[in-house]
Amino acid sequence: MAQCLNPNCLKSNPLETKFCQSCGEKLILRERYCPLKIIGQGGFGITFQAVDEDKPSKPFCVIKQFFPQAQGTNTLEKAAELFAQEAERLDSLGKHSQIPELFAYFTQDNRQYLVQEFIDGQNLQQELEESGAFDESQILELLKSLLPVLEFIHSQQVIHRDIKPENIIRKSSPDALEKGGDMVLVDFGAAKYATMTALARMGTVIGSVGYVAPEQAIGKATFASDIYSLGVTCINLLTGVEPFNLFDVSENDWVWRNYLRSDISDEVGEILDKMIVGATKKRFKNAGEILSLIEPNFQPQTPNFTLPKPTFSPEISQLSIIQSTAQRQKKYTFPLTICQSPTEELEKGELFTFEVITVNKSGYITKVTLGSARQKIEDLGNGIKLEMVYIPGGSFLMGSPKNEKERDNSESPQHQVTLQPFYMSKYPITQEQYQVIMGKNPSSFKGKGGKRPVESVNWYNAIEFCRELSLKTGKTWKLPSESQWEYACRAGTRTPFYFGETITPDLVNYDGNSPYGNAPKGKYREETTDVGTFPPNAFGLYDMHGNVWEWCQDIWHDNYNEAPTDGSAWETGGDSGSRVLRGGCWVINSGICRCAWRGDDVADSCDDSRGFRIISSSATD
Repeated sequence: MAQCLNPNCLKSNPLETKFCQSCGEKLILRERYCPLKIIGQGGFGITFQAVDEDKPSKPFCVIKQFFPQAQGTNTLEKAAELFAQEAERLDSLGKHSQIPELFAYFTQDNRQYLVQEFIDGQNLQQELEESGAFDESQILELLKSLLPVLEFIHSQQVIHRDIKPENIIRKSSPDALEKGGDMVLVDFGAAKYATMTALARMGTVIGSVGYVAPEQAIGKATFASDIYSLGVTCINLLTGVEPFNLFDVSENDWVWRNYLRSDISDEVGEILDKMIVGATKKRFKNAGEILSLIEPNFQPQTPNFTLPKPTFSPEISQLSIIQSTAQRQKKYTFPLTICQSPTEELEKGELFTFEVITVNKSGYITKVTLGSARQKIEDLGNGIKLEMVYIPGGSFLMGSPKNEKERDNSESPQHQVTLQPFYMSKYPITQEQYQVIMGKNPSSFKGKGGKRPVESVNWYNAIEFCRELSLKTGKTWKLPSESQWEYACRAGTRTPFYFGETITPDLVNYDGNSPYGNAPKGKYREETTDVGTFPPNAFGLYDMHGNVWEWCQDIWHDNYNEAPTDGSAWETGGDSGSRVLRGGCWVINSGICRCAWRGDDVADSCDDSRGFRIISSSATD
């Protein structure tokens, strides 16, 4: 089938068709490239698998179409710049057996197109999901195959800036394997030329959350930043655990060895440790240094200039970018790199990006990184949408440690919970979403706008909303279990809040007269705020702290003795008349907004501080 390229159509057509049977748009690009199917999609365009009709062998190729849906002149200009930049980088790197070859870059029908080599094979994220964690021999194989690629692109003064398992493809074609190494590095949309001038100034923060080096997170990527990302990729593949779960924030150190599935030698472990150390001066400076350890006969290539010395300390407490939250609080937009995403990623939803903020004990912002997640959009009717964010499965420690300030005994004992992936609404259910499904709006603050969270709903109202939405869509919607809620709120962190050691009213809507820890007092708004007003966590979820309490599915229990450890709701025993509330609210003090805090009330109770968010178990459920 031939895939229509019109973003407003995207219908499939018989292969021999020259024009789309639905919209009439021409199907073939440059009388040569015929799109077959969508293999990736994001906020700035679509990626298609295609066939080159001009060659006798009719080989596959990849078409990347730039057609932005995002708003904002600066964002669109930056996205267009990145799209053109990918073509420039691929062209400048010439023909390398482990980098996709650029075939064409042009404009047609007011849309930009990039055509490049199709890499037949699986990316390493797919391998991890299908076959499980890698062993030491597989990691050495990866390093031996990919480090020469890094050495080559760095010698051409190019920094990739987005190395991760999804962007490394293992060739499966025998013909392709004859041309060189079996690993191919893809997605050069984030790459930049590393000139003396560029390395000396702050730049755009680009990369994937969890894999980005500390210096890259503040806009100063170096060649060593790619080494860091490759090292994090290795420990992710060795453990099968997301990177943010492999770093202990409280100790400011990696704990990846705690999650190993197989033994690893001290020599390889030391190499990986040096690849992912936060301080650039302690990290490997270039790929050749690593290759000289694992391939003694390797002769390194080096860039023709010296990197400037870092002007900052990687330790959070010493970052030069520390400033007050009031100074930093504003809306941010980041460009979304078009990438060759696998079909499996597309099934999880479209990619979106956001800013992840970390604060210290005094509430000062110490780190700002770029995060990304995937979401499915549900049309509720009347122009109202429901954004459901993909939450990857994993394990976490539920509850709070005994030394956490303002903890309650109900948060004990801490216990490990392992959860399957699920989808959670990006925001608490809003007044307009509740209105379109239930036909009414019980909120006390309903005169403030439909983007406010719905409140004055009891647990039964929330259950009824899920039931009505299920009937309307044919899918299953539920309230989250208490463990799903805390796992989603923490998003890989172990601190009291997903922002870090404390919060401020510039980051969360609560009673600012009651600060947590060393944070200063701040504004008390005395009402709800629009959802999405404040920064999200690393999963891309907003308002998990404050604004409105959120009902969970679980019956209230006084502690976690005999609590489920599989992510399911606890619906036996306990106080059957009461249900769990999580997250704190606009009228409450900061300590009750902690990730671990547990609240409860009778199921038929409601006031202007109670709301909810929902989950679904899969993309189709």
